[in-house]
Parts: sequence; structure tokens; C-alpha cells
Amino acid sequence: MRVRDLPLSQPVVDHFAERGVRELYPPQRAAVDAGVCEGADVVAAVPTASGKTFVAQLALLTADGPGLYVCPLRALAREKYETFAALPGIDVGISTGDFDATGEALAGNDVVVATSEKVDSAIRNGASWVDELACVVVDEVHLLGAKRRGPTLEVTLATLRRRTPDLQTVALSATVDNPDAIADWLDAALVESDWRPVELRTGVAVGGEVAFDDGTSLSVDVDPVTAGADGEAGEAGEAGEAGEAGEANAADDADAADDENDPTEVTAALVADAVADGGQCLAFVRSRREAVDLAERLAEEGLAADLGVEEAAAAAAEEATDVDGTLTGRQLADCLRAGVAFHHAGLRSGHRAVVESAFRERDVACICATPTLAAGVNVPARRVVVRDQRRYGEGGMSWIPTLEVHQMCGRAGRPGLDPHGEAVLVADADTRDEVHERYVEGEPEAVESQLADPAALRTHVLAAIATEFAATETEILDVFEGTFYARETGAGGLADAVAVAVDDLVAAGMVARETGGVEDYRLVATAVGETTSKQYVRPETGERIVAGLRAAADLADATTLTAFEVICDTPDMQDTYLGNAERAEIYQFARTNAAHLTTDMTEPDNFEGWLESVKTARILDEWIGGATVEELVERYRIGPGDLDSRVERAEWLLSAAEALGETIGVRVPAVSRARSRL
Repeated sequence: MRVRDLPLSQPVVDHFAERGVRELYPPQRAAVDAGVCEGADVVAAVPTASGKTFVAQLALLTADGPGLYVCPLRALAREKYETFAALPGIDVGISTGDFDATGEALAGNDVVVATSEKVDSAIRNGASWVDELACVVVDEVHLLGAKRRGPTLEVTLATLRRRTPDLQTVALSATVDNPDAIADWLDAALVESDWRPVELRTGVAVGGEVAFDDGTSLSVDVDPVTAGADGEAGEAGEAGEAGEAGEANAADDADAADDENDPTEVTAALVADAVADGGQCLAFVRSRREAVDLAERLAEEGLAADLGVEEAAAAAAEEATDVDGTLTGRQLADCLRAGVAFHHAGLRSGHRAVVESAFRERDVACICATPTLAAGVNVPARRVVVRDQRRYGEGGMSWIPTLEVHQMCGRAGRPGLDPHGEAVLVADADTRDEVHERYVEGEPEAVESQLADPAALRTHVLAAIATEFAATETEILDVFEGTFYARETGAGGLADAVAVAVDDLVAAGMVARETGGVEDYRLVATAVGETTSKQYVRPETGERIVAGLRAAADLADATTLTAFEVICDTPDMQDTYLGNAERAEIYQFARTNAAHLTTDMTEPDNFEGWLESVKTARILDEWIGGATVEELVERYRIGPGDLDSRVERAEWLLSAAEALGETIGVRVPAVSRARSRL
């Protein structure tokens, strides 16, 4: 099937032809056969790089009205915005922030690109443009199973479909265990395929030996680091102490064996081998620190010279240096000069953009990354090396979900550049069989709704009441009837969960029952509940801010530190890691500044969590006091990207605090001062 045979305008056909897109991939043909160009609902569950974006474009370009493209991450939203904006004759809007706005400026666009949170907040604030939509495309729909983002995506999609029954829904997903359940939920045709434009072979490496799933193998040289041991052995031999020399040589052999099985050295060898063959690599590790360490280790390999990109790599390093002067920025620039980069959530957006752009332009040989890079940003590579398959969680060390590893592996193979893609999982003799069983032979997990989480359900029940979509528990059930959760659990389980959520919201002062009857009462959002929902903060955050504002108003000297402590001690502010070495210092800081804090040090149920919020408040207060990014990053051991995200969240939460203060008639000037100086 050719692009020119599709119901697209000639300029659009020419646009695709200029980019080499003339023939449809098999999954794309299947989507067309399923009616994606004719307004049909479709779920496409296909591997990474198999043409999902083109399916989205077909749906949006052929829809009988405006379209919405929903994606999980801001970086991905920007990338997709640029993709759609390049289409001739198409007006595109993007919205990823300002949670208390309707986004009415988006009206009139042919396509709107937004995160699910932004769409949800626009609905809560009365946006009219969502009712005009003819088509919604949901990218990464398998993130229904994500604890934080999943419930918002689920409720937003269900709300859009309820408000506009004729809305065409196209959901794009990685390969999951139960795509039929998602398709059944959406009453959609299922397009399921394991086809890829570039063949992918996946293998497990033990030492320098890789066994791939297609029966092929690979050997790479893992250089043992034994200089010190050799020297000791030589001295023993020269002394004529044959016995000690023999023991030293045995130790050398053991050290060499250890080095050959060291996961970092194995990873370095796999990366160097691919680059020597003209390819690029992605190497995934479990933590930020290890991403930096691995990049610095690989920088010793001289990969820029091997790939022939010394000048371009140096230019990328200068771009990174221009972003800021933090230690992280300097480390990144040093690595870039050697043709290597690292990528994690602690980087500033400017640094991440430099890394991603340089890699796409083939100016960088390898990116060492945490799994966040696999969450949708388009950076394919010849070889993907997954060094770590386990990471620390609430229950200690645990295996990474198979779906997550498959998404990492799916980045292997660049269409038009590589004859095949290779994904290599680094293991040892003890874990080889389990790694192979879990990630090479194993199927990805089923997607399960996370809406049952009480905090998530309270948030969305409040939104349903505050927007007047529902005024009774029966009507709330009607609103949630279209959710994936309702399909999976049935009406009984949903009814019980909603009843508990309503009771919690009434107890929190967010919702009121208008009459005392058992069956005939109506639910209304209180003024605080309505403001909380419109400001797009969780009910628990709204409750904490209200209590904090009242406590701040009673302080003799409420300062900007006071304002920051109020908003930082909420579930909507990201935690800031508190190291053992600084715990005593933050504790002493809290004691010294107790007169400016709204929480008595004897009160918190989670004292450690409260100390973390005090640390965040202190960082923000020093930021508005003139401290530089470089100073704060070094002083508090945070990433420069962490500071950016805390400042952004503080702006949002201080805005919510001002609105809630106005609602309850409590004015704390320190809140306005903190916001204006931030």
C-alpha cells in the first residue's frame, strides 16, 4: 500500500515522499484496513520504531474536525509538536503547563499536542475546545498501568469519550500482554504485530560472550585490569620465592576473571565493539550516579575518534557548557568531547536537548542513561546494552518489569542506517538463565488500572463533583463507568471504592452533603474543594496548604521560608533526597528556624519526610535569596534538573496557595513574596 493511495492531500503526500515515506509498513497497512482513515477506533500494539506516529498522523489528518494528541512526557510532546507542525497546511498547538488555565488559545488548531495532565486540568477549568474534538490519539497507552500518571490518563480518556460519544479514539501502545483488554475497553479494533523495520536480535552476555536468541553469538574482548597484580607477582618471582609467586599468579588469574565478568567492563567492551563497527550505542543502568560513572569510564575509550566525530563532539560539549557551570554540566561536557554522554532526570532540559540532538546527528557514539530515556524520546541506536536488570525499590532490590526492559531493547536498530539491531543484557553465570527467561523469552506484563489507589480516586472523584459532572454517588459511578478500572473490576468494586473516597473528601472539607438523608443527598464541592480541583492539586495537598496558611497567619514572623515549608510538605512536591551526612544539619536548621515553620517538630507522622520538605524549602529560599544553580547543586547534592523541577513545582503550588488563601479569607504576604521572587 502506497502513501499516495491514502485519502491525504497532495502537499501532505509530497511531504512524506520527501522524507522517504512512500510505502506503508505492515502494521500501518493493518491500521488502514481497520479503518483508521475512516473514523474507526483502533488500538495499535506494535514494537518501537514500527510506525506508530504515522498511524497517529493518518487518524488526525483524516478526522472530520480538530484532533488531540495525548502523550505522557513534555519532552515527547515537544518532539511530536515539531513532527505535526512540519505537516503542510496544519495548524498545531501545544500545551504542557499552566494547570489552572483552560487553554482556550488552543481552540482553532487542527491538532493540539498535550500531556494527559494538561487535558485533565483544561476540562476541570471548563475548556470548551475539548467538546469540538473529532479525534484523540493516545500515545503510550500502556502507561495506564503507571502509578502516578495512569489514573489521570484513564479518567481523561474516559471523560473525553463520555462527553463526545462520536469521538474517534486511536491508542498506541508498546507490545503488552493484554492489548485485547484495552481494545475491548475502547470498543476498538486491535492491530497487534511484532513486525519491525529493522530486525532485532536479543542476547545475554556473560563475560565477553553473547548468545543471541536467533542462534548467533558474539565475542568481545574484555580487557582485565591487572597491572598492579602483575607487578606484585614479578617482584615475588625475582625474589626467588616460587611459592609466593605462584600464589600471586593465581590471584592474577582470579582478578582477570573478575574483570572479564565485571558488568561495567563487559558493557564498555560491547559499546566499543559496536562503535568500532560504525554503530552507536545506548547503555542503560539503574541510577544517575552509575550513568555518569559509566560515561566517564567509556570516555577513556576515545569513541569520538573511533566514530570520526571529534569536531562535532567538541561542538556539542561547548553547547553543554553554555547551559550552566555546574559540576554536572562540566562532567557532561568532558564526556561529550570524548564522544560519550549521560542522560538522566537530574539533567537540565537544555543538557538533555544537547545530548539527544547530538546523538541523532551521530555526533555522539554512546549515551549512558537511566530508563527514563526509553520512555518515548526518539533516539534509536545500533546496539542497546542493558547493564542492570535490577534496581532498588520500596522492598529492596527487585527485577525491572519486562515491559520496561523491552522498551529499552526496542531502541536498537536505526531504520535506513543499520542492517539489524542488537539488544544485549549483561548478566553473570548465576543470573544468565533467569535474565534470559525473564527478558528474552518472557512476555511483557499485562496493563492493570491504577485508579483503585485511594489517593488517585479521591482526586478524580473531587474533580467530577467540582466540575458538576456528578452530584450523587450514582452519577459518579456513571462518570467512571467508562474507565478501564470499571471494566476490570465490575460495578460492585467501583461502588465501594467511590463511597470510601466520598467519605474521605467530606471529612477533609472538600465535599459537603446538602441534606442529611441517606439516599437523596446531593454532593457539592465546598469552596476549598472547588479551588483545589481547579488549581489541579491533590485533595491532600489542598488540605495541607489550607492548614499551613492558617498556621502561618498565626505566626509572629511568617517568612518566605514559611511559605516554602507549607507547599513543600505536600504530596505534589517531589521529594528531595536527604543523605545521612546532612540529616543532622537539616535537623538543626529546622530547630533554629522553628519560629518560621508551621509544623511543630514533634508533630509529623513521617519525620524523615518532613525533614526532606524542610530541605527543599531551604533550597528554594536560598534560590530566591540569590544563590546560584552551581552553589545549590554543590551544597545540597542535587542535580541541576532537580532544582529546575522544584522551582517549577513551587511556582505552581504557590499559585495554588494564593488561590486557596483567597478562598478561605486568609492572606499570608510571605506567599506572594515567595512567588514573585521565585
